Amino acid sequence: MHSIIALFSPLHAPPVTTRPRIAIVSPAAASDNNGNWQTASRWARFLGQDYRVRVAGSWPDAGQAEPDLLIALHARRSAAALAAFHERHPDKPSILVLTGTDLYRDIDTSSAARASLEHASALVVLQEAGVERLPPAVRARTRVVYQSAPSLRPAPDTQKRHVDICMIGHLRPEKDPQTFMRAAVLAGNRKLRLLHIGAALDPALAEAARHTERATPRYRWLGPMSHAATRQRLKRCRAMVIASTMEGGANVIIEAVTSGVPVLASDIDGNRGMLGADYAGYFPPGDAPMLAALIERIGADPAFDALLRRQCAARAPLFAPAAERAALCDLVDNLLRASAPNQPTNWNRT
Repeated sequence: MHSIIALFSPLHAPPVTTRPRIAIVSPAAASDNNGNWQTASRWARFLGQDYRVRVAGSWPDAGQAEPDLLIALHARRSAAALAAFHERHPDKPSILVLTGTDLYRDIDTSSAARASLEHASALVVLQEAGVERLPPAVRARTRVVYQSAPSLRPAPDTQKRHVDICMIGHLRPEKDPQTFMRAAVLAGNRKLRLLHIGAALDPALAEAARHTERATPRYRWLGPMSHAATRQRLKRCRAMVIASTMEGGANVIIEAVTSGVPVLASDIDGNRGMLGADYAGYFPPGDAPMLAALIERIGADPAFDALLRRQCAARAPLFAPAAERAALCDLVDNLLRASAPNQPTNWNRT
């Protein structure tokens, strides 16, 4: 009897362990409804299956327990949080997720952004071309993690009164919405409708959108929409345009590809890293006549439409949620185990 009691006594119980804590610092909030927020929200869901995860706009996060690992989105805008975490916890790991403005502007012009590269234990870029934009000294601790979106069943291919082409992105200079507007004026097919979904973050661009609506019935600015409503609208379009001058790895490309919608993309590194070097749907950045020609071609040339759909379908496995979650969890697991190799763990990932 005594031996049985001893077996189940606290002295012989396994050590009590808790799931590690992860803080995700995102300058974007849910109300912003942009790509950075979608990344933070999705990663919190993925990691929440194995860890205790909190998303906040900054760090330190008053009143919250100290995290075991910090993930910071945006090298410049999260620089203070990453520097504070590095100073307070030099032995704890951190991950910096680099955005398009980080890669293609801020690391060249901002000392805070460059300092973030040194403070982070690991760097993440969201498409393969991003690695080449980083200083050679930090490339060894850089991972490519493609973002993801659940697949949606493509809309039925029925005869419609309109051929809808959409652009999704808030009205701000980096997205270059005016190239899309100019293409709407230049396109001659009367069945075309060029639909822009996004909030006005720049008053001048909002006025340009209203002017374009007056100039041509083919252009409609639909304003901001919820993420779910945007995806449903997207899947009913013939194609999606991304005209950006810089991108780190655009969510909207993934959501188009996983909805069976081909993409017409500005020929920049961030888009090439997502769609591949041989993709047939590129146009030079800012080239509205070329974009207008591609829009008319995809509406009138079934062979061209089919080619883009095949090329997008070939990239779709890169953007599967299971692939993104596996890459992210592998990185986080390895960093945590390396920082505390003798600590017991009680979480299992499948």
